[in-house]
Amino acid sequence: LAKAMEPAAGSSPSMSMSPTITTPAMTQAGMILGTAAYMSPEQARGRTVDRRADIWAFGAVLFEMLTGQRAFAGGDVQETFVAIMRDEPDWTRLPRTLSPTLATFIRRCLHKDLKQRVGDIHDVRLALDGAFETAASPSTRTTAASSRGRLPWMAAFAVAAALVAALAVPALRHLRETSPPTPPEARLDIVTPATDEPASFAVSPDGGQIVFAASGRLWLRSLATTTAQPLAGTDGAIFPFWSPDSRSIGFFAGPALKRLDLKGGNPQTVALVVTGQGGTWNTDGVIVFAPNVSGQLMRVAATGGTNVAVTTLLPGQQGHTAPSFLPDGHRFLFSSAGRPDVSGIYVGALDGSAPVRLTPDSSMATYLPSGWLLWVRDGALVAQRLDLHTVALTGELATIADGVVSSFGNDRKVALSAAAGLVAYRTGGANTRQLTWVDRSGTVRGTVGDPDVNGLSNPRVSPDGRRVIVTRAVRGNTDLWLVDGGRLSRFTFDAASDAFPVWSPDGTRIVFRSRRTGSGDLYQKLTRGAGGEERIVASDGSATPMSWSPDGRFVLYHVTGPEGDPDLWVVPMVGDHTPSVFLKTPFYEARGVFSPDGRWVAYQSNESGRMEVYVRPFVARSTALVAASGQWQVSATGGIMPLWRPDGKELYFLNPSGVMMGAAVTVTGATFAAGVPVELFRTRIYGGGVDIQAGRQYDVAPDGRFLINTVLDEAASPITLIQNWTPEAKP
Repeated sequence: LAKAMEPAAGSSPSMSMSPTITTPAMTQAGMILGTAAYMSPEQARGRTVDRRADIWAFGAVLFEMLTGQRAFAGGDVQETFVAIMRDEPDWTRLPRTLSPTLATFIRRCLHKDLKQRVGDIHDVRLALDGAFETAASPSTRTTAASSRGRLPWMAAFAVAAALVAALAVPALRHLRETSPPTPPEARLDIVTPATDEPASFAVSPDGGQIVFAASGRLWLRSLATTTAQPLAGTDGAIFPFWSPDSRSIGFFAGPALKRLDLKGGNPQTVALVVTGQGGTWNTDGVIVFAPNVSGQLMRVAATGGTNVAVTTLLPGQQGHTAPSFLPDGHRFLFSSAGRPDVSGIYVGALDGSAPVRLTPDSSMATYLPSGWLLWVRDGALVAQRLDLHTVALTGELATIADGVVSSFGNDRKVALSAAAGLVAYRTGGANTRQLTWVDRSGTVRGTVGDPDVNGLSNPRVSPDGRRVIVTRAVRGNTDLWLVDGGRLSRFTFDAASDAFPVWSPDGTRIVFRSRRTGSGDLYQKLTRGAGGEERIVASDGSATPMSWSPDGRFVLYHVTGPEGDPDLWVVPMVGDHTPSVFLKTPFYEARGVFSPDGRWVAYQSNESGRMEVYVRPFVARSTALVAASGQWQVSATGGIMPLWRPDGKELYFLNPSGVMMGAAVTVTGATFAAGVPVELFRTRIYGGGVDIQAGRQYDVAPDGRFLINTVLDEAASPITLIQNWTPEAKP
């Protein structure tokens, strides 16, 4: 089928005409056989080949027929070999009207990994069957149909091969000139159980399955059925994403990025994280993921290994989240929140090169294989053409759906997924929350305020037990709000995000985190509303206040920098407010709280490999810390969000299932001791036992009651699936 041909005078040799080996030793093991432009990677390396090398060649020919250009270009044989082993075809050149199933099979024919390449050409034959009937005349279709009925498959394939050789150019011209009718758009809803993670779902790359989080775990549903099945070992899982072959699922659970192979077995830990904020997986077995909401993106092998940063935070950026690979498997989309001049949707690359900003909208985004970028702008799901060559948006903006709210951070309300011609989105979930008083047995003893749909978070009871301050997001603006009796009033008014309030011991001031400079700085404000807001800590990372010492001298906070793992710091509340490190290790240390007597700090850390609660002594003279030794582990099977009982004789925390735990505390001189933790009551607390970035969602009043930010039972809004979306279709 291939032979050496002399190029025309004055022209460069074509790699489709590159010579083959014709020596008598050509069948010797390790020899390279074939035409360079259509060789498989294993063939180009001189390795053992099987029928999958022929499937690769078939895919290369089919790609060339559909696009008018070779799948792997090069000026000579050597350059062509390099392209075959390193590069990806320009998938954007495939016709927009091409069947998504056929497009998927072409990709699988040209997969460099033998295990993920099509193993039998019969599968491709089924995908090809009828794919181009609209590009032929009725008589041709009749003849072809009758031929299929008379000839065995192998004979039909031989005839087809001859026709390809003779009619490739006319057929290519005809395919370009004839546009098959566009199939009608279809929309349907997938109803799921109630969930406080509505953005945690993903459609498989082959378009046949969907995975979503509900009832505290992941569920898998084939789109060919009406039921979903829970996935074992996925308790507390959020933000699932698929392997490119649709056979495995990545997700985040607690302090870990994990993968689950659907063929069987337990989930495997791939990397440690703070609070995972999205991941994506390419055909080379590389996962790019966001380890927390305020750090850079990392890459790691899907089998585990060393994490390598692939993005760098710009000044004024809060963090990079929601990565999503583009078709070449090298570049990826991601979202960045922060100052208006640096926030937005970007295209990054695995080599760490400077990212390209596509739009200032800091929404999560996804790429539709037909060439569209999808994201959320001003409450609408929109799409615009993305030119992958120039890395720029082109053409008119199209609206897919209205009434969509996007926030990929603390209050995740929408997610997007696009694969094999499908678009999926969700506009909300179980987002109604209620501040609920319970006793240590879990019995409800009352409520504070009304049920809230505005991202209610971080309830903190005043020292006298009469008021509560919370974080709320109203009309897209996150501020602090005071609840005094039955009256709800706004406490901060800046356009930037203000969150994570902490009361002073005398109840006259509140320290909080604000994004008004782009990063997370600490501010304080008088509770009576008089005077301005004073910045007390300017941070290069994201500083989050957690606790005010009982004597009023220090505020304890943690800082999350670009490297991802937070550390504990203290800032004196008198003098020049010069911060000092309380605890800095290679691990995660956060959520620190002072004991009622000010002698101890409880916090959470992942130094054991999972999040646990620990206690260390706190010693200070004037405004300076004094080094003190000692560390005690309190939790035994996982724990987060510690808080002391008002008398200091017990330490509370949440276990990974969202159960409130209690451990008795005994102090003898400089020695601390904690009893065996016991279960107090189960909660419907926002975030469960997962270390969500929103922080601690409960507090304890002076009289010992628990105030729980409770997620109310309500039906989650459905996941909407759109098939055959076109910009002409109206939402």
